[in-house]
Amino acid sequence: MRRVALPSGEQVPAFGLGTWNMGDDGASRAEELATLRLGLDSGATLIDTAEMYGDGRSEELVGEAIAGRRDEAFIVTKVLPENATHNASRKGTISACERSLQRLKTDRIDLYLLHWRGNVPFAETLEAFAALQKAGKIRYYGVSNLDLADMQEWRKLPGGEGVAANQLLYNLTRRGIEWDLQPWLRERRVPVMAYSPIEQARLLRDQKLKKFAAAQGATPSQVALAWLLSKEGVIVIPKTGKRERLRENLAALEFSLNEKQLSELDRLFPPPTGAQSLDML
Repeated sequence: MRRVALPSGEQVPAFGLGTWNMGDDGASRAEELATLRLGLDSGATLIDTAEMYGDGRSEELVGEAIAGRRDEAFIVTKVLPENATHNASRKGTISACERSLQRLKTDRIDLYLLHWRGNVPFAETLEAFAALQKAGKIRYYGVSNLDLADMQEWRKLPGGEGVAANQLLYNLTRRGIEWDLQPWLRERRVPVMAYSPIEQARLLRDQKLKKFAAAQGATPSQVALAWLLSKEGVIVIPKTGKRERLRENLAALEFSLNEKQLSELDRLFPPPTGAQSLDML
């Protein structure tokens, strides 16, 4: 399994497992559990979830999947910026973390992220992250969906330099971060965790990508994932609740794109030519 270094030096799998919308349908639960466990068996031990996903049902699913093998997994989850309990406040973040720990049935979260920016000042969230880290409830903390100006503000605050990752919408059709945000993160050795790497399956139907992939003897998802995996400091977290699809996605780790192929993908899916507002889903 390829690995990406966190700012601490600890290395995590470059290929992780997304869980958005998993755990919602009881009829799919057995297959979703089997898929997550197959991922663990295959070395894709980074699992991403969030308290928002299914109002905690995704976290509960992950907790069940890692039962008896917690030490194998690197668990990422997220605190909502705000709701009725003002989650991202100092008190709210600590309470939200406790609830996530209960749902995950674990004593610690490996990487705890602010899901997006809300109205709670960053300083409050950072105070909570520091307290949780000191208590051993979280190992690392980071952010999601923060643009360059947000990141610059975050880093200036006490504890802000401890950011371990920024989870962002990034794929062949969402390349805006390459203009300024991604280089800034790379300079500071902060990994990008690319969510929706196949654009919620829309890339699988893209005719340009289908034609390119067929010419390489690969599938569209394998090309889309291999393209991201070719980038320095990028972790991909495709979501699937089916073992067959997971096996297909994992094959991207064995598919390397050469310079000619990468140039052709740049022609088909051009990089940004200027600063863009941050894409989110």
